[in-house]
Amino acid sequence: MSTIKTTVIRKQKDIQKLTMIAMLSAIAFVLMFFELSVPIMPWFIKMDLSELPALIGAFSLGPISGVVICFVKNLLHVFMSNTGSVGEFSNFILGVSFVVPAGLIYQKWKGRKSAIVGAFIGAILMSIISIFSNYFIVYPVYYYMISEEAILAAYQAIFPNVKNIFECLIIFNAPFTFIKGIFSVILTVIIYKPLSPFLKGTYRRSKC
Repeated sequence: MSTIKTTVIRKQKDIQKLTMIAMLSAIAFVLMFFELSVPIMPWFIKMDLSELPALIGAFSLGPISGVVICFVKNLLHVFMSNTGSVGEFSNFILGVSFVVPAGLIYQKWKGRKSAIVGAFIGAILMSIISIFSNYFIVYPVYYYMISEEAILAAYQAIFPNVKNIFECLIIFNAPFTFIKGIFSVILTVIIYKPLSPFLKGTYRRSKC
């Protein structure tokens, strides 16, 4: 009987976990549509917080769950992509580089401090990788829609001293990506604790 009970409990936990992953993936997908323009960035660069659910998932359900959330949200967004799925592929790479270090460090050393340190390291890694993913993957596709000269001119309108796209990515995109990650970290720190029991399935209904 104990073996059957253990199996039932394990299945219930698996269903709970899959449900939470699906819910967080759906929220992340919706958040991809809420993009904000940033005054100090060119018009084609937008701010969104779609990594937030993946970061929460990585903390509450493990880093693999964070990866799955990043994958599902981008897979759903592929059907309305205007970059031939290249933008979604890059977003997936950046999301994974952000949530995996955060999830692994938090999994190893539970606590708010480790969560912040892990997410901070993830944000740094994501900002560095963004330079190369944009330069080698995303922007070459953009050049078919907007010329390289026009993109460079958009950056130079803000900071005339930049001479090429690679410099633009270092000066503009990397810090922007880092700050974007930090916003997700701040929000996660604020909302994670009250959400954690629900996400882990450990909440209890109050008795009437």
